[in-house]
Amino acid sequence: MYGDYEAQRHWMEITLHTPVKEWYRNTTDNDLSYWGLDYPPLTAYQSYVHGLGVQAFEPQSLALHASRGYETPTSKLLMRWTVLSSDALIFFPAALYFIFAYYQGKKDDELAWALAMVLLQPCLMLIDHGHFQYNCISLGFTIGAVAAVISRRELPACVLFCLALNHKQMSAYYAPAFFAHLLGKCIRRQNPIYEVLKLGITVLITFTVIWWPFLYSKKAILEVLARLAPFERGIYEDYVSSFWCGTSLFIKWKQRFSMLTLSRFALGATLTATLPSMVQQIYAPSNRGFLYALLNSSFAFYLFSYQ
Repeated sequence: MYGDYEAQRHWMEITLHTPVKEWYRNTTDNDLSYWGLDYPPLTAYQSYVHGLGVQAFEPQSLALHASRGYETPTSKLLMRWTVLSSDALIFFPAALYFIFAYYQGKKDDELAWALAMVLLQPCLMLIDHGHFQYNCISLGFTIGAVAAVISRRELPACVLFCLALNHKQMSAYYAPAFFAHLLGKCIRRQNPIYEVLKLGITVLITFTVIWWPFLYSKKAILEVLARLAPFERGIYEDYVSSFWCGTSLFIKWKQRFSMLTLSRFALGATLTATLPSMVQQIYAPSNRGFLYALLNSSFAFYLFSYQ
């Protein structure tokens, strides 16, 4: 069944050769049991754009059906370049924006060290360039959103974070921190209701634009959502370092409780873990507190969320 490299290649194949309405639907040309798309629409659009570039140089690498498991030195190089181009166009500028926004007034050598620590951290290199993913895109949008919040540009921050959410649903790990911090800022302004509505409308417009090709029917929307939240896989898959997997040595969660009950457990535990930092940011929003809230929220989701 290959791995994530084949999944990304296959998504390029599917988005290039099938209609948009079939990207998340099981059809003759799109067998969802074979690395079906399971990320939000922005990932699908990204696969399409990258696929155009790869197809221009080696079209057989993305031929419908015939290209399954396709690997040549040229195709692998082209796929690597799609990750590097995503780094250069999204992640690197976002990291630079964050460093200058957060460390404003620092010396040039301090800024250079901070930027190097972000750009050269090994996890992203191993996952995106080794395991093969495009986390640099969703993380780039998230970092850009954080930098915009710090720079007091809340509307661009909302757009950027919506882009992150619509590229990878795991970006929701940071959502409680964004929500609490921005709400805390809004309620301290002269017209808090207007400020909240302004942010809410920005979010709504951004989601509408991204999801527009799937808004023609309720069925189409549900098809996408079903791929984004595969509850049937269980509260954890394989062996992951989450609370549920670790404690399964003592409590057989999957055997003792139904999927619905476990999803409620996971939701309750995740919200409970994020609540302290959310309350703190609503009552006393600050840039440093926002970063701590992001850390707390992401750890809470990592440990307690469903999957």
